[in-house]
Amino acid sequence: MYKNIETALSHIAKFAPIEDKSGASHFPIYNTATFDLKKQNGDKIYDYTRSDNPTREMLENLFTHVEGAAGCVCTHTGIATIALLFETVLKANSHILVEADCYGGTFRLLKVFKEKYNITVHFANFLDFEQLEEILKNNKIELVLCESPTNPGLKIIDLEKVSTLSHKYNALFAVDNSLATFISQRPLEFGADFSLFSTTKYISGHGSVVAGAIVAKTKELSEQIHYYANAHGRSQNPMDVFLISLGIPTLKIRMQEHEKNALEIAEFLKTQDYIKSVTFPALKEHPQYELAKKQMSYIPGVFCVDFTSVELAEKFIENSKIFGEKCSFGSSDSRVEIPAKISHASFSKEELAAIGISDSTVRFSIGLENVQDLIEDIKQAVQK
Repeated sequence: MYKNIETALSHIAKFAPIEDKSGASHFPIYNTATFDLKKQNGDKIYDYTRSDNPTREMLENLFTHVEGAAGCVCTHTGIATIALLFETVLKANSHILVEADCYGGTFRLLKVFKEKYNITVHFANFLDFEQLEEILKNNKIELVLCESPTNPGLKIIDLEKVSTLSHKYNALFAVDNSLATFISQRPLEFGADFSLFSTTKYISGHGSVVAGAIVAKTKELSEQIHYYANAHGRSQNPMDVFLISLGIPTLKIRMQEHEKNALEIAEFLKTQDYIKSVTFPALKEHPQYELAKKQMSYIPGVFCVDFTSVELAEKFIENSKIFGEKCSFGSSDSRVEIPAKISHASFSKEELAAIGISDSTVRFSIGLENVQDLIEDIKQAVQK
């Protein structure tokens, strides 16, 4: 329908599955549980919103288009997309290969599947291709899953190489694209079978709703995720679809501004004597800097900082006036958290250490405020 993604994002209503004769700029919210079958005479028949809903289908059509996919399911939370992926692909006694540096919610969900369905989870460093191939060769892996950039370690995974390796051993490959978003990186173009993302974050940009989406590369996989979404009740409600759609048209310019602001603040923090290290793929000293620039159009405004002590990290967070201590990322407001306490509290100290995270690591999500205001806030917070 549209050659360029930015144009599609500015005309979401054009992706509606049925005609709205009023010509409304925003497609109507079909906030209904059921539909009267006797009053429908189009090609598409709706009966129950859990199964299908015109408002939700509009957003699913948009995401299918911009990701170059065969189909999409919008879910009621971001973690529900991960659950739906597992419910679609895995079965009792399955084996899954996961990047060790994964989102805390994914880690917790893997534990649930392991306990309830005897799933075997193989964690690995996805920068080590010999390790990946060894696991794939010696185990019947059904699914390979990673984020890129990873959260919170901010490694950049070579998606094309991991995809090739996964398919060599007949495993499906899924990428959690929540940090980069489709405006910056489209995993299916690198060979992934699924791209999934939390629309709670950068996609909506306003942090007033929780939601997610998963797109599938083939028609067969698309039909499977739709079937299981309906069976397990994973679908998103129409009002939340509307809230998500409000932020989508500005995604590109927001991502540009997030990157610019984050880079300026990361460069500032590098020079401070109370900081041991700054990990940010937009910094030239990042070990996968070249891959990040090749694989992504924009670097998301999230980075990690190691303070010289736990006390200083906690002091900064407590005294900050602008940075909220909040989980999640990608909103217009800047926020910080200690991953070991909040988003990755389900990891042990040893598991966190293995991915380079300590009690003095602070994850920054840089918003759209004035950069000098943010820098001044950091200065006063650590000096108090």
